[in-house]
Amino acid sequence: MANQLHRGDIPAGLFAGVTSVAIDSETMGLSLTRDPLCLVQISAGDGDAHIVQLDRATYDCPNLKALLTDPAVLKIFHFGRFDIAMFERYLAVTTTPVWCTKIASKLARTYTDRHGLKDVCKELLGVDLSKAQQSSDWGAATLSADQLAYAASDVLHLHGLMTKLQAMLEREGRHDLARACFDFLPQRAKLDLAGWEDIDIFAHS
Repeated sequence: MANQLHRGDIPAGLFAGVTSVAIDSETMGLSLTRDPLCLVQISAGDGDAHIVQLDRATYDCPNLKALLTDPAVLKIFHFGRFDIAMFERYLAVTTTPVWCTKIASKLARTYTDRHGLKDVCKELLGVDLSKAQQSSDWGAATLSADQLAYAASDVLHLHGLMTKLQAMLEREGRHDLARACFDFLPQRAKLDLAGWEDIDIFAHS
């Protein structure tokens, strides 16, 4: 297992031939309108993580953008709504197709209200993730080894989670509902960016 840091963009052809990648991002905070996108982490499910430290002056990363929009590559997230919105805003791309382990967990694991990545990994994979670096300065010019390890951990287990959750969704007869939710995620992200982040447009009032 290796964590590889790339500055500005991923190398061309890095994920040639893969059909799915796990993706996460790190930002300076949780505000879509205030906090810039700093890092994008990617794994092909092979135990390696590729961490892209973006050039925040230009966000010039054509290879990463091509991957995010490649219709032949499934992008796996945990709470993809936020990451997809960040990519829409800062990279000017609509990320598709997508799969979200947090949505899948909420649809399949109705016996609990604990759907954070740490909780889901612990139950389904027996993996105890450290969240020590969750609140961290991701805009720093030089990232520490602990920061890189934390960033990598957020994508290394998503393929395994997807496999477990997919089986649960199929068992409970909710696979098609989940798929429809995943397909809607890029539009949900657009609504967030357009000002409907905290408004339920489907509510009666």
